[in-house]
Amino acid sequence: MSGRLRWVAFAAAASLAMAGCSSNSEGSGPTGSVTNSISTQKDARSFLPAKIKKAGKLIVGVNVPYSPNEYISNGKVVGFDVDLMDAVAKSLGLTTDYRQADFEKIVPAVKAGTFDVGMSSFTDSKEREKTDDFVDYFSAGILWAQQKGKKVDPLNACGLTVSVQATTVEETDELPALSKKCTEAGKKAIKILSFPSQDDATNAVVLGKADAMSADSPVTAYAIKQSGGKLAQAGDIRESAPYGWPVAKGSSLSKALMMALQSLIDAGTYDQICTKWGVQSGEIEKATLNGAVS
Repeated sequence: MSGRLRWVAFAAAASLAMAGCSSNSEGSGPTGSVTNSISTQKDARSFLPAKIKKAGKLIVGVNVPYSPNEYISNGKVVGFDVDLMDAVAKSLGLTTDYRQADFEKIVPAVKAGTFDVGMSSFTDSKEREKTDDFVDYFSAGILWAQQKGKKVDPLNACGLTVSVQATTVEETDELPALSKKCTEAGKKAIKILSFPSQDDATNAVVLGKADAMSADSPVTAYAIKQSGGKLAQAGDIRESAPYGWPVAKGSSLSKALMMALQSLIDAGTYDQICTKWGVQSGEIEKATLNGAVS
């Protein structure tokens, strides 16, 4: 499962390769808007709860940083998730009001009505669906990156050094399991090289200190996009699960968000936003509600 299946947040900042190293400085990342041509979807808007319709805005709970999905640039919350939520809100005739909170507090705050919706790379899970509804908008999993020109197979990485951000599911679950298979087969273990930030884990590959890195698929895809040609994808996305927006259980807002999202998918705007952030590999074709796989 992807890293934000956890109930606590860990920063997984994307990497911008500069002079052989990466930087998570403010101001980095793609610019430009793809929402200019979006028109209000009246059918979707009709499902908005009266309180939200009257307020004219969506109050969105968010936790940063988690590039490229949501992070701070020049004092503003930006990212793939932000562009997509802005587009959905515009198609509903609304604006967005992003309010930062601890990751583990967002879902309870949605349930309590403090936030209308959560937006922080939440993995939709069966457990979470017990308390909230989830409008699924993206498919994320685990994805590796390697130096361009190299060839690394994540399923046959025995004896290699793989960098990760400390405390992520890649460090705690994925790599130990893969390494165990290696040793059980009489092969060398995978050397897990842990760093406090994703920037450092990415730099380890860029500088040749690690053979590959492992992270959530949108994080890895964005790191590759920002690396200036120094990194390339290694293997396919594995253990995919949907990202979802948590909404209060039974709220008609779920229907409004689903219809608005589907209109963006059908119009090609969704693809434009995914392409802008280099996360096309996780695109979906149909907006769904509570589509958890486990």
